[in-house]
This record gives sequence, C-alpha cells and structure tokens, in this order.
Amino acid sequence: MMRKTLLAVLFLALGSMTALAADFNGKWTADFTTPRGAQTLTFDFHVDGTALTGKVTSARGDADIQEGKIDGDNISFVQVLNFNGNEMKIVYKGKIDGDQIKLTRQSGDRPAMDIVAKRVK
Repeated sequence: MMRKTLLAVLFLALGSMTALAADFNGKWTADFTTPRGAQTLTFDFHVDGTALTGKVTSARGDADIQEGKIDGDNISFVQVLNFNGNEMKIVYKGKIDGDQIKLTRQSGDRPAMDIVAKRVK
C-alpha cells in the first residue's frame, strides 16, 4: 500500500513539473548585427503542448514557423525564406532564461550566429 502511495505522489510531482514548463507564448524581438547590417526579427510563438507554431517577421516579410518543438525550457524551429525562387532554411535552437531566449541561428553552411530574443511586454 505504501509503495502505491509513493508512486502516486511521484507521478503527481512529475506532472506538476511538466505544468511548470517554460512559457514561450507571445511576441519576442531580437536585434542583432550581421555582415549586411543591423537586423530585427519578431517572433510570434503559439505553443500547444510540445508543438510550436507562429510567425517570424523580418524586413523581408512574414514566414510561418515550421518544425516547431518545445521540450521543457528548450525551443527549436525552422524559418523558410524564398529568394528569387530559391528556398533557404534557417534553423533556430535555444533555451529560455526568464524573459529572454538565447538562440542559435543556423543557415545552410554559414557560421551559426547567437542572438537573444526578448519578450515584448
């Protein structure tokens, strides 16, 4: 009987930890510098369980978030851009830290870039 009670308490505790997973929902902005100059991105995240959807807005327009995933404090997604009929994928991976997300942005064989997105309040 005691064993069953301990198992029930363990499952409740683990379930509570999942409920305390990071909140990525909402708008976030990132300002950073590339070889082409200053850039600003706006992320509009929508989380449903471990699935992430939404949009990335840049000077080139909006792009739907693809392959979005949430795993606790970790986030990953893909932004697909089209340049004159050529598709370019930008892969983002990061971790939330309060009201900011530290992201790594990787595009093709170009060097990865670290950026920080801040929650819009």
